[in-house]
Amino acid sequence: MNSSSTMEQAAVAEVNSPESEEKTTTKEVTESGKRKSEETGDAEKKGRGKKRRGAGGKKLRPGERYVPPPQKRNPGVSFCKEHFDETDYYFDGGLRKVRPYYFDFKTYCKGRWIGKSLLEVFKHEFRAETMEYYHRAAKEGRIRLNDTPVEDLSVVLRNNDLMKNTVHRHEPPVVGRPLEVLVDDGEVLVVDKPASIPVHPCGRFRHNTVIFILGKERGISELHTVHRLDRLTSGVLMFARTLETSQKLDQLVRDRQVEKEYVCRVEGDFPDGELVCEEPILVVSFKVGLCRVDPKGKESRTVFQRLSFNGKTSVVRCLPLTGRTHQIRVHLQYLGFPILNDPIYGSSAWGPHRGKGGQVDKSNEELLQALVEEHRSQESLLLLDIPDDAVGIEQELEKNKTSEKVETSDGTSELHTSGEIHQSDTQGPTGCSSGSDKVIQICTDPNANNTSLESEADKSTGNLTKATTQPETRDNLCSECKLDRADPTEKELIMYLHALRYKGPDFEYSTRSPDWAKEDWVETEWSLPDADC
Repeated sequence: MNSSSTMEQAAVAEVNSPESEEKTTTKEVTESGKRKSEETGDAEKKGRGKKRRGAGGKKLRPGERYVPPPQKRNPGVSFCKEHFDETDYYFDGGLRKVRPYYFDFKTYCKGRWIGKSLLEVFKHEFRAETMEYYHRAAKEGRIRLNDTPVEDLSVVLRNNDLMKNTVHRHEPPVVGRPLEVLVDDGEVLVVDKPASIPVHPCGRFRHNTVIFILGKERGISELHTVHRLDRLTSGVLMFARTLETSQKLDQLVRDRQVEKEYVCRVEGDFPDGELVCEEPILVVSFKVGLCRVDPKGKESRTVFQRLSFNGKTSVVRCLPLTGRTHQIRVHLQYLGFPILNDPIYGSSAWGPHRGKGGQVDKSNEELLQALVEEHRSQESLLLLDIPDDAVGIEQELEKNKTSEKVETSDGTSELHTSGEIHQSDTQGPTGCSSGSDKVIQICTDPNANNTSLESEADKSTGNLTKATTQPETRDNLCSECKLDRADPTEKELIMYLHALRYKGPDFEYSTRSPDWAKEDWVETEWSLPDADC
């Protein structure tokens, strides 16, 4: 399982690069390859060119391996019934669980891999599994190159090689509470998202996401993103049903005409009255979704107001006037009142002051490493939405060191993104890439490392992979099958932050206030309610 989750996260990153040169190149090569293949077909009809030709119509040299041209991608293809039928849910102990299933991940050969063997690539870029695992997987036909099983991993990669890997996939459980639809009027779909459920496929999550639950249980698909909520955040979540509505809502969000109201429970006695925080926010890690207050960050503004205090914790009303990544969480940490159960901004990895007042005696790289190490020691890396072995973090740390040297005229790194919650994504671990006309497809990180085998469906090539469900079987190569994981605790499933209301010029959507926001609420030993199946 570790292998699959690492591969998907990197794959997700590749798809989301908003200005990916590789995407442009692939499109050009695809169109070029199509024209030349048509010419080749005409030549063969005339009795010429009897020998098999490689990509681009060139004759193969003796011993040269044929590499077909890349498949044309269709970014308008969304998840459909074929994806939803890959596996099933079952409910246990108040949790929604996914039966393990076989699944194909794929990726085209990256530029840095050309001339290297498959073994080298697996050894240096897919370290979640041992070399023994990859050799065994190859012998069982699970690793394919251009749809042909590869037994010898010493094969040298060439441009446009298509790599596929079949894995036995396990997903973490989420809260079993039903997904309540608040509004579905043909133009907008609004749901009350439970905590612990990601909006769309990301990292280890695919079927245990809002998009797949809606598709599997309600037959709803082809939704357009309007905004996102963090996995551990609950509350109002909006989707557009049509392209026209998507573009309209996207423009409203960009123009800051959508008023957002959140409620949270924070540690300590929050001050009375209205408190405004205007500290700039900088993205430290796109892979983990880590941000901090920094003078080089983006302009940010949040208005806070205490609603109640029970002697230990306070309920606070939050109005984010800008839409930076983790804005409410970062500003509350800066003020010294982190959200209860916040695995990132309430962490001791920030030091003795836990980031209050911006007091962090660590560089960005040291902070990220400390955060990963803390959760690794507690076996809770899932809270950071990264695989258990944190593969790829080291590469991002190195990347951050380089990127810090590249600054734009306004003093911000070119890798910084606004983090605004609008449809300019096709998804992030936590973000998405460009275009409000995108149908929701995959979870992405616009600036993360492009290292992974990617899901065919997530790639939206139109050639959908059929995954098979084997509910009661164990896979002989799957490391996850050998583990006996305990069910997650409340701290791993719920962060006390809830999107209470979204209001625009001609609409308003809201949910009930959560139980933990009641004035007399007291934190007690907690257990999940039985799911209403």
